[in-house]
Amino acid sequence: MTAVTVYDPPMCCSTGVCGPEPDPNLARFAADLEWLKTQGVMVQRVNLAQEPARFVAEPAVKALLDETGGDDLPALVMNGRIVARGQYPARAELAKLAGVVTSNDAADYLASEAVRALIGIGAAVAAGCEPCLTFHHNAAKHLGLSAEQMRRAAEIGAEVRAAATKTVMATKDRLLGVPAQSGCCGGAAAARPTTGCC
Repeated sequence: MTAVTVYDPPMCCSTGVCGPEPDPNLARFAADLEWLKTQGVMVQRVNLAQEPARFVAEPAVKALLDETGGDDLPALVMNGRIVARGQYPARAELAKLAGVVTSNDAADYLASEAVRALIGIGAAVAAGCEPCLTFHHNAAKHLGLSAEQMRRAAEIGAEVRAAATKTVMATKDRLLGVPAQSGCCGGAAAARPTTGCC
């Protein structure tokens, strides 16, 4: 599980709603951290005014304090490394730092040329279109996609084609009144050869 620890500068609380002048930026960041938790990220916050020993116990943060005297707080630490300092990142940046895929990221990914090329390969196989398959294969190769990636896309297309064929044949049998096949090679049990099948 991804873990993010926020090392805050000295303050009375982390929500930003206390004091004579509430800080909307802190309130926004607190909400963004709560959202990050819902994405499966472990989040901790440490306040310099309340837990100074934890700042010293984290080598990267201690080095930052020695360097700037705390002027570059807050600091966000992941895997013992400071990934952001001096400001509270917006939700999109937090998601990126924590490796959380947002809906915008997913939309961008699905719209990428590489994904479109792989979808094209699968669709060409499913449709049985040889010129389409050649076109999308060349596009994928030009984009640097591996043979394994293209092979998997083609396999998915073949699975779709096989499933569609099976469904159509079943519908054909039902509509035309073809009896269900039984035994080896579709023949009656008595008509089957005694040595092997077909």
